[in-house]
Amino acid sequence: MILGTCLSFQDVLDSIILSIFAITVKFGKDSDWPCIRMSLWLNMEGLGDVNDANARCLSARFPQLWSQWQLLDSILPTGGFAHSFGLEAAMQAHLVTTTDDLETYVIHVLENAGSLLLPFICAITASPDAQTWRRLDRLLNAMLTNEVSRKASTAQGSALMRVAASVFSEIPCLKTMRGEALSSGEFYFHHAPVFGLVCGLLGFDAETTQRAYMFVTMRDIMSAATRLNLVGPLGAAVLQHQVASVAESLSTKWMNRGVDEACQTCPLLDTVQGCHNYLFSRLFCS
Repeated sequence: MILGTCLSFQDVLDSIILSIFAITVKFGKDSDWPCIRMSLWLNMEGLGDVNDANARCLSARFPQLWSQWQLLDSILPTGGFAHSFGLEAAMQAHLVTTTDDLETYVIHVLENAGSLLLPFICAITASPDAQTWRRLDRLLNAMLTNEVSRKASTAQGSALMRVAASVFSEIPCLKTMRGEALSSGEFYFHHAPVFGLVCGLLGFDAETTQRAYMFVTMRDIMSAATRLNLVGPLGAAVLQHQVASVAESLSTKWMNRGVDEACQTCPLLDTVQGCHNYLFSRLFCS
């Protein structure tokens, strides 16, 4: 009764919104804060209610969400499906002949990608600028001693940067950075740093970017396995779903690490991929 006599309905509503705002700041994601701040400000100023503010904020974020989804779409012509991550060489060497062998191979490739490449992606997503990109790109080039994987990385990264600069016109700095990188001749365009750079500029947080890279890697291996006739399309989809939990655990294991912790955990796969150029007949570039 005392609360009802001392405070108006608007005062109580403002108090509730402030409490929600405090909880969100403490436990919510960074991407949620702008919507909460907008809701609070509009309500305090009498310009609209919370639902209106959330609707406006979500509407403003929709173009960004569509761009993020498009980046992960297999139809984006980045050249990823021209590479098998050494699977073709492993198949011809009879290291992968069954579905169980394929599952083991995919897990090892994901382990390698997580241990070696996720630190680079984490670093560039947190600071998506040309200086950080150049430093990480050159460092990764020095760490990739396998000529086949190094060429595959630069080919995919160059294609991704070209496509991103053309497609995501709402981020003009992508085209500027690409032009400057090409003219300087100091960039190798390795795929992992370019992927992290584009994701960072598109608004991905670091953890989502790292999971997205693991997903794209797994997707491309499954596609290669299908075209190599190791597994059918439905079987590949089933296998991808089964490996998803392992991919998540590997992502968590290697997520948010510094570049100084980057390493290769499955050197045999790197050796097998290095033999790709010696295959008498081959379907993939790597």
